[in-house]
Amino acid sequence: MRFNYYAALLTILLLTSCSNSISTVRKEYKLAEVSKLKSDWNSDSKEWLLKKDTLIGTGGPMHWGVILSKKQLPKNYEINFKANTTKESLFEIMLNFDKENYIRTYLYQIDQNIVIGRGVYDKNSDEYGKRGGKSLLTKPMKLENNKWYTVKIKVQNNQLLFSVNNQTSLEFSLEKSNLSQKGKLGFITNGEVKITDLTIKTLQ
Repeated sequence: MRFNYYAALLTILLLTSCSNSISTVRKEYKLAEVSKLKSDWNSDSKEWLLKKDTLIGTGGPMHWGVILSKKQLPKNYEINFKANTTKESLFEIMLNFDKENYIRTYLYQIDQNIVIGRGVYDKNSDEYGKRGGKSLLTKPMKLENNKWYTVKIKVQNNQLLFSVNNQTSLEFSLEKSNLSQKGKLGFITNGEVKITDLTIKTLQ
C-alpha cells in the first residue's frame, strides 16, 4: 500500500516537472527567482531583468522591449500582478501568443484607456505593422506614470476578463472575434515598466 502511494506521488511530480504549461492544476506559478526567468522566459537580458522580486522591462518608441514565456498558458487561467509604467505610455500584456499572433491587453496612457485588441509581433522586425495591432474594445481609465496598478486577467471557457484596480474592467468573447485560444504569455513596453507579485494559475 505504501509503495503504491509513493509511486503515485512520484508520477504526479514527474508530470508536473515535465509539463509544457507555465502553470499546472496542482501548482500556482510565481516568478521570484532569477533562475526561473532564464529557464522559463525568452528575453534580451539588456531589456528585461529580475531585481529582487521585481521584473523590470525597458524599451523605446522604435524598439519595444518584449519578454515571452517558453511554455504554453493553460486553456483556462488567471494572471495577477502589479505594474508600474515609469517611462513612456504603453504597457502591454500579450495573451495566447502563437507564432506572431496574440491577444493584446494593455494600459495606454496617451488615450487614457485600457484596451483589448488583436496583436501581431515579429521578433525580427520593428517596422510599423509588424508589432501591435487593432483595438477591439476600450474603456476610459485615468493612467499615470510612477503609479502602481493591480491587474487581473482571467480566461475561462473562451471568455476574457481584463480588470485593473478591481474598478475598471473589460469582458470579451475570444470565440466570437476569432482570437487566439492557446499560446504563450508575454509583456511589452515602449519605455520602462516594473512588474511585481506575478502569479499564474490554472482554472478548471
